[in-house]
Parts: sequence; C-alpha cells; structure tokens
Amino acid sequence: MSTVVRPALSLILLMTLITGAVYPLVVTGIAQVAFPEQANGSLVRDDQGQVRGSALIAQSFKGDAWFQSRPSAADYATVASGASNLAPSNPALATRVGEAAAEQYVEGQGPVPLALLTTSGSGLDPHLPPAAVAYQVARVAAARQISAEALQGLVEQSTLHPMVGPPVVNVLALNTALEQVAPLKK
Repeated sequence: MSTVVRPALSLILLMTLITGAVYPLVVTGIAQVAFPEQANGSLVRDDQGQVRGSALIAQSFKGDAWFQSRPSAADYATVASGASNLAPSNPALATRVGEAAAEQYVEGQGPVPLALLTTSGSGLDPHLPPAAVAYQVARVAAARQISAEALQGLVEQSTLHPMVGPPVVNVLALNTALEQVAPLKK
C-alpha cells in the first residue's frame, strides 16, 4: 500500500508546488518585464503621482462638471461586479431606467442614449460610445464654463478607435484630461 500512497503524495506535492507557486511566479515575472503597465492594473495617475483609478474599470463621477460613466449594477465595486440580471419584463428594471433617464435628460437634445441608462455585463465597463459622451457635452461645458466646441474637441481627442468594434471613449481618461484643460473652480 505504501508503494502506491508515497508516490501519489509526492506527485500531489510536486504538482501543487509547480502549479501553485512556480508557474504563477514565472508568469508574473514575465508580465512585469514585458507588460509592466498592464500587469500593474493600467493605473491612471494625476500630476502628483496619486492613483485616480484604472483605465480598465469604470468609476462613479458625481456632479454636472463631470462626464458620467454608464450605470453599474454593483455600484462600481470590483468584488461584486456583474450585471443586474433583471429581465426586460421586470418592473424594477423599467423603474431604474426611467429614473436614470429623468436624471440624465437634457431638454432639446432628444432621448438619453441607452449606454447612459443600462449597465454593462460586468458592471465595470469604463467606455462609452461617443454619442453618449456627446449627449453630456452641453451639461459639462456649462458647469465648467468652457465652450461646448472646445469640450467636443477634447472628446474627439479622447475617442479610441479599436481594430475591432466601434469607437469608444474612456470616461476616466476623458475626465482626467478635462481636469487638466478646465480645472474645477473651488
């Protein structure tokens, strides 16, 4: 019996060491050398070097002076990320979308873009379609006391054109650039 158990336990310990320690350390080391920015979370820092967020994770911005991210079912918490899983027939979804539409609505600009009303599958999508950002330009320009044309130019500079998929705007990157161009008056 010990001729079978001893090699089995040795193999379990060896594979645990390889797959639980050696492999993760090697992959982490390679990632740190080859892709240090991505391996460390694609962090966005301000001029003082303070971390303001990650380019990969949406965050909440409060007030008219900021571009708003799309809603999050998990209140932008990475641990509880995920969709709301509310069916289209669920009255709670209709209520939430209706409230968000009333909050975001701007007179004379037509209906609020769907991306500003619905959550993404992860609840943490940092990107918005350019149309959803353009809908917010007048509000942000008025709050920041800058021209809508200047702000639209900043949005166009911040628009990413991926190889696959439609153009998108990273809201954190846009708000960071906005703060540099037109700082909030305190």
